[in-house]
Amino acid sequence: MDPDYLPFHPNPSKPTFKVPAGAVDAHCHVFGPADRFPYAPERKYTPCDAPKEKLFALRDHLGFSRNVIVQASCHGKDNRALVDALLSSNDMARGVAIVNPDISEAELKDMDKAGVRAVRFNFVKRLVDATPKDVFLGVAEKIKKLGWHIVVYFEAQDLEELIPFLNQLPGIIVVDHMGRPDVTKGVDHEDFQRFIQLMEDNPNIWVKVSCPERLTVQGPTYDDVVPFARTLVEKFQDRVLWGTDWPHPNMKSHTPDEGVLVDVIPKIATSAAAQKALLIDNPMKLYWD
Repeated sequence: MDPDYLPFHPNPSKPTFKVPAGAVDAHCHVFGPADRFPYAPERKYTPCDAPKEKLFALRDHLGFSRNVIVQASCHGKDNRALVDALLSSNDMARGVAIVNPDISEAELKDMDKAGVRAVRFNFVKRLVDATPKDVFLGVAEKIKKLGWHIVVYFEAQDLEELIPFLNQLPGIIVVDHMGRPDVTKGVDHEDFQRFIQLMEDNPNIWVKVSCPERLTVQGPTYDDVVPFARTLVEKFQDRVLWGTDWPHPNMKSHTPDEGVLVDVIPKIATSAAAQKALLIDNPMKLYWD
C-alpha cells in the first residue's frame, strides 16, 4: 500500500435511509488480495487489499442486494480478481472489465459467462497512460456482439474534446461519477451544462450519480454535490445509476463512511419512484435483463 493511501472505513455507520428491497450498488471495486491477485506492474497507485468478502459484507450491512463490480486501474487488464468475485456472488454481482485490444472472442465469452457486461475506458490522465481512440473503437466493435456496453471515466475539463469520440461509440455508454464536475462552479456553469446537453443529444448515454465524496469541497454530508446529482436524476430518470465506489481508491481528503453516502440518496432521488428507478429498475435492465 502506498504510504499516503487512505484505507476504507473500518466500521461504516448504518444508513438512516432504508434502500428498497433489491437495490443495486452499481459501482464498486475489489482489490486483491495481492498475494493471490497481484496488482498490475503499470499501475499508478498501490491500494490496500479490499477483497470480495469485505465487499459482500458491506453490501449486506447497507441493505443492498446486488453489486456491479468495476475493474480499477490498479489491476490493469488482469481481471482475475473481478471474475473470481463474480463467480463467488451467487449471480448477485455483475462486472465491468478492462481488456486488451487483442482479446479473443473465446476469452470475452468466458467473461460474459462469469457475469461481465461491459468494458471500461479510462481517460483520467493521472490514473492511466493515454490510449489511442482507434484502439477503444476496436474493442467497442468486439464487445458489440455480446450486447455489452461501455463505461467511460473522464474529468469535466476533458469532455469537450471527447464528445466526437463518445458519439462514435456503438450502444449504451455509462459515464462514471457525473463526468467529475467542478462543484464550485455550480450547475449552471457551461462545463456541467455541456454534459447535460450531451445526454440530451445522445439517448444512449447514461450516468452514475455517484462519488459525492470525490467531488465535494465542503465534505460530509456532501450537500454541495447534491444539486448536480439531483438535476441528472430529475432530467434523466431512466438513465441514472448509483454506487458506493467502495473502497474509494485514491481518496486524499477523508475516509468516506458508506452509511453517510447512502443517506445522500433521498436528497438526489426525492420520490419512491425515482429511488426505484435509480437503485433497481435501471441497473437491473442494464446488467441482469
